[in-house]
Amino acid sequence: MRYKLLGHSGLRVSELCLGTMTFGEDWGWGSSYDESRKIFDLFAEAGGNFLDTANLYTNGTSEKYVGEFVAADREKWVVSTKYSLNTGQGEVNAGGNHRKNMVQSVEASLKRLGMEYIDLLWLHAWDFTTPVEEVMRAFDDLVRAGKVLYIGVSDTPAWIISQANTIATLRGWTPFIGLQIEYSLRERTPERDLLPMARAFEIGVTAWSPLGGGVLTGKYNRPADESGETGRLSDPMFKISERDLKIAETVVSIANELGRSPAQVALNWLRQQPDDIIPIIGSRKVSQIQDNLACLEFQLSPEQMQRLDEVSAIELGFPHDFLRSPMVQDFAFAGSLAKIDYRRL
Repeated sequence: MRYKLLGHSGLRVSELCLGTMTFGEDWGWGSSYDESRKIFDLFAEAGGNFLDTANLYTNGTSEKYVGEFVAADREKWVVSTKYSLNTGQGEVNAGGNHRKNMVQSVEASLKRLGMEYIDLLWLHAWDFTTPVEEVMRAFDDLVRAGKVLYIGVSDTPAWIISQANTIATLRGWTPFIGLQIEYSLRERTPERDLLPMARAFEIGVTAWSPLGGGVLTGKYNRPADESGETGRLSDPMFKISERDLKIAETVVSIANELGRSPAQVALNWLRQQPDDIIPIIGSRKVSQIQDNLACLEFQLSPEQMQRLDEVSAIELGFPHDFLRSPMVQDFAFAGSLAKIDYRRL
């Protein structure tokens, strides 16, 4: 396991992050206490030090397990958790991005984790009701109080994050150093604005659902009676397109060439992106985490990366495709672009 500096900070985090949404069986699925412990131990043995949980995950059980598992060696671990989603059965102030919910969520998380501080606190999802200034000042107050060391943002539009970090920088408040997004061969739309924004502001990127909800393992390319996933296929929130199946087919083909699993190929496509993406790996079984960790043993060739890029390519849309068109490039540079060594494109 190697380590990366997370965004514009000196914080060292492992190149894979262990997602713990599966820790606990409160939601009717997930891992038992013993299985969760084995998954955690395997990640630790591989050199991992970066954990991701949230106050809502398995009704708080995930945080309890994480706190207990790291207690013997707390300072080794970078423990991240999230606030925002409603944990109070509909109580109006038990969810959202506002200061009251942030403070009460952090206090509750610290109790469940059994810790004095949180290494990285994520805003879980933007609520479109709280002023950006309120969010960033409240974050800064928690950092100054020593209850939170660093802050990050998840599932939020790029223009809001840009506004937030600009305000924080100008006012001397704590800026976001981490961005958490859905990103995979199946979901590449963050390339339009979120990833360029993160690059411009030097924000580290972690990717959830790196296997595209399991689609990139190729199991949905098999008949339903073989994949055993008929229940999920009937879920209206989980639609698999022909594009998804073509991408998965290419992933499986490359995996067969390498003698590796499709999951490892999909993870390595992320790991080899120029933006230093940190995949969040999670599992309900020890065998799954063992398979995921094995992606560290090899790399994809440039030709294999190109095949994956091509089969999963998306249109960037306006204004990106327009600005990169030969006509606009010619109008803007009149043929001089090739003479310029430093490009911000």
